[in-house]
Amino acid sequence: MDFIAVSLFNGVSYGLLIFMVSAGLTLVFGMMGVLNIAHAAFYMIGAYVGYWMTTHGNFWAGLVLATMVAAAIGAVVERVMLRRAHRHGHAHELLLTFGLLFIFEELVKIFFGFYPVSYSAPDSLTFTAFSIFGTNYPFYRLFIALVAVLMFAVVFLLLRFTRAGLIVRASVYRPQMVEALGHNVPMVFLGVFSLGAGMAGLAGAVAGAFYPTSPTMAQELGMIIFVVVVVGGLGSIHGALVASLLIGVMSSFAIGLDWTLADALRSFGMTQGAGQSGILTVRLSSLAGALPFLFMLITLLVRPAGLFGDKTQA
Repeated sequence: MDFIAVSLFNGVSYGLLIFMVSAGLTLVFGMMGVLNIAHAAFYMIGAYVGYWMTTHGNFWAGLVLATMVAAAIGAVVERVMLRRAHRHGHAHELLLTFGLLFIFEELVKIFFGFYPVSYSAPDSLTFTAFSIFGTNYPFYRLFIALVAVLMFAVVFLLLRFTRAGLIVRASVYRPQMVEALGHNVPMVFLGVFSLGAGMAGLAGAVAGAFYPTSPTMAQELGMIIFVVVVVGGLGSIHGALVASLLIGVMSSFAIGLDWTLADALRSFGMTQGAGQSGILTVRLSSLAGALPFLFMLITLLVRPAGLFGDKTQA
């Protein structure tokens, strides 16, 4: 029972962290049709800005500065580079953002080195929130989840109940009409891209104090957020939330289970052929990294548009 409770809390916390990063990518794709491969780089930038600010000032100021720096860099990327590539189609966008991912990684290595940095949360946030069956649960995991929930609420309310959100949603479907009404559609898209980058930067500043902050963190999380966006449905914010939680919980339980494939088959009553040799001796924990991709494969076979995607675009 304690394993189930702890794994569930860990999975939800990790899933909400994934959502903080994937929400920005989903927002950008849904509003602009741009699949930004370099999106996870803004997550990495936010983590390093938060680390630098924490060592030279204040953790809370680091969260604000990381969001602002990532948003500013995102605005420059969209205005100077991506807007020009957008005219030539999606292939040019993918190549550009793919190259930017490696450029950002190399810049981080130049300024901060090749190895992880010692970025940690302040003492005011490093305490036990509660105990589950004798296991102390750190408050900072709950803090990550709380920031993700607040981010989702702010984005949802902004897009649904504000004039700016109405203009953004209208610009997606009727850009000429919005422009005819006097709104600057390119500036709207610039704001959306900058907002998505800022969200990833905030996620990096928050998560970097708990998970390792290293030059490889963008590539490590980048593949997962693309799985989330595809599984949830391209452009669907609530789809990204559901997919993030499912993948987070699935990964958490897989890592904690000390089972072999043979043990898993026996638990479902499939004892025939479940010996102790060959592939059946592989432990589920060693396959945890592959489970999100297997989940994506199954989802695409059943629902090509994703869980909450538009079937007409499948």
